Amino acid sequence: MKAYHINIFYSEEDGGYIADIPDLKYCSAWGETEEAALHEVLNAKKAWLEAAEAEGKPIPEPKYRPIIYQIAF
Repeated sequence: MKAYHINIFYSEEDGGYIADIPDLKYCSAWGETEEAALHEVLNAKKAWLEAAEAEGKPIPEPKYRPIIYQIAF
């Protein structure tokens, strides 16, 4: 499976963390913690890629750097 960049940020409006994959249009997820959002977006990525493959749609090449996960201390 290709390595795609993942953004994770806190959303005051949603009261939790949002994770998205810019290269995969509309591929995003929510979690109460950064780790939960990451877990959910990885599930969404798998489903996104499986659906695109099943429908014969092109799978984009990663344009951004692969995931770099940092926890602020």
